[in-house]
Parts: sequence; structure tokens; C-alpha cells
Amino acid sequence: MVDSRCGDSACGLVGYGVEVEAMSTFGFAPALGWIGGSLVAAVMVACAVTCVVLHARRGADGTDETLWSCVRRVLACVIVALMAFTPSMVTKTTSRAISTTDVVIVSDITPSMGVQDARYGSKSDLSRLEAAKSAIADIVRDYPNSSFSAVSVGASGAVDVPLTPDTRAITNWAQSLDTEDSSSSSGSSLDVVIDPLLRALKSIRDAHPDDRIVLYIITDGEQTVRNTRRTFSSLRHYIDDACVIGVGSTTGGRIPSKTAGQWVTDPSTGQPGVSIMDEGQIRSLADELSGKVVITSANDTVASAQIAQQAGSWREDDTQKERTRINPIVWPLAIALAALLAWELGTWIATSRRLL
Repeated sequence: MVDSRCGDSACGLVGYGVEVEAMSTFGFAPALGWIGGSLVAAVMVACAVTCVVLHARRGADGTDETLWSCVRRVLACVIVALMAFTPSMVTKTTSRAISTTDVVIVSDITPSMGVQDARYGSKSDLSRLEAAKSAIADIVRDYPNSSFSAVSVGASGAVDVPLTPDTRAITNWAQSLDTEDSSSSSGSSLDVVIDPLLRALKSIRDAHPDDRIVLYIITDGEQTVRNTRRTFSSLRHYIDDACVIGVGSTTGGRIPSKTAGQWVTDPSTGQPGVSIMDEGQIRSLADELSGKVVITSANDTVASAQIAQQAGSWREDDTQKERTRINPIVWPLAIALAALLAWELGTWIATSRRLL
């Protein structure tokens, strides 16, 4: 069976299973268990022996009971004894399942992501969002033959790209990312993404229970609302691994406005606001998710971090399981037993009429 997500050529051999059936053999698989089946069979054998003994005694007493009556009753007992052991065709199958990894990428697009203080693998300064885009490109490269989902978080959280094996969709999404207008933002807090992200992860887990789910959150960690941030620990139930990628610097920088050449002002001072990457918040997020932390810099990128090497263990999983399939074939014995009982009933009716 091929996974329904594999409509795109980028998917490759992802999330499918193959079942190989071996030659069937005849055997017994008592429906009542070996103890129960053995007890029933023992009772039936005892009944068969009793029928033979009684027939011999009645013959000695001169009764008109025929040999066929004895044979019929003995056969009925033997058939019931065999049915108690449930004759079956036993087939051993080996199923091979290849499960893939589902990568969920969350990118911060709050106004502070426009600050030009980030570095990603070089000493050139770039915006935090540009560093996030480079990180996304590395993540996609690290997970060939995987499926991806993309989520953006600003004033609210939204699933921009549902789960898909099409890496071009994720690349296009990353290239189109832009920071929110500061006029539409009343402060930033990453926890606005928890509810939509929780629903998305649950949906992926329900649809693909055998897949591995890896979560990446890219953010500067800055929180400007006074409310205490909600914990991300509720997401752990649906993920196998997580990594929080920090972009920006502890030096910080001014937040560019959507109006060319202007800066976002701090309402408390009336001066251009300064945004600083909150490394403590980033590490707290990783702790809540039981995940890892990567702080990007001139020397540190997603590609050079340890998670790039660990990504290989999450790409594909090839498992083989042996199963035994049992197909009971009691019906021929049931037909034979029904015929013997019908014969017995017919003989009893005929004998009863003669006696009348």
C-alpha cells in the first residue's frame, strides 16, 4: 500500500508497506484454547467408547440395534472432537513497513524578525527572517523523502502549508515570508501558535500514526506582552523530537518599519525601539519540548549543528513483522455432522413408527 501523500515525484518511496505471504500449512488452533478443546475432545472420545461398549452389550442381549447405528454415533462423536481442535489453514506472513518523517516548521514573523543583526554561517549581517529562511532551506535539505508542514506565527498562528511531500511548496513558502506590519501587532508572544499547532500535530499523528514527527521552531525568542507565556509542553505528546533555532543577537538592533527609512518607535520613550534576541526564552522553549537548541551565528548553522547528523536517524524506518494468520476450516466437519444427525433423526422416526 502506497501512502496517499505520495502523489508528487519528490515523495519517493515514503510511508508504504508490503506484505509477503508464505506457504499455508494445515494445523489446529482450538477456538476454546488447547485446554478447553482437549476437554471437549476427551468427553467426545469417552462418548464414542461408550457407544461401542453399549452396542456390544445390546448385541449380546439380542437387541435389534444395527452396526450402522453404532458407527453413525461414533463418527458424530469423533467429528465433534475434531471440531473442538478447530482444524485451520495457518499462513505466516511477513509485513515490511517503511515509515517516514513528518517535519513541522514554525517560523516567527513578528516585526522584530526584520532586525538586521543576525548571522548565518558568515560574518555578514542579515535580517533575522533571512537567517530563518536559510535555516528552513537547510532543514528541507536534511530530510530527503520526508513530508513537511509550515506554520507562521505573528499576532496569531496559522498553518500556511498542510502536510505535503512537495519540498517546492515549503521552499516557496519560505521565500514568501515577510514580517508583520507593526501597526497590526499589539505585542508578541509565541504562545499564540500553541492551539493551531496542537491541532495540526494531532491531525498528522492521527492520520499517520507510524510516522516520526519532528518540530522546528525558528524565532528570536522576544516576548513583548506582559502576560506570562503558556508552556509548549502539551505538544510533546505528538512529537518525537524538537529543535528551537534562535536567530538574532544579544546586542540587538532597531526594528525596521514597513515605511521605507523609518523605525518602529518604542511608545514608552518615543525613540526607535531596540529588539534583542532572548536566548533564555529560546532555551526555555526547548526545555518545554524536551528538544535541542541551535543559536545561529557566523559559525553555527542548522547544517553544521549536531541536529543535522541526528536528522538521519529520523528520515526513514524500515521494520519487518511476522504475523500468523489462522483460517478455520470447520465447515466440512459441520456438514458431515449435520448429515449424521439427520440420518440419526430419520432412523429414530422410522423406528418410532414401527413401534407404534
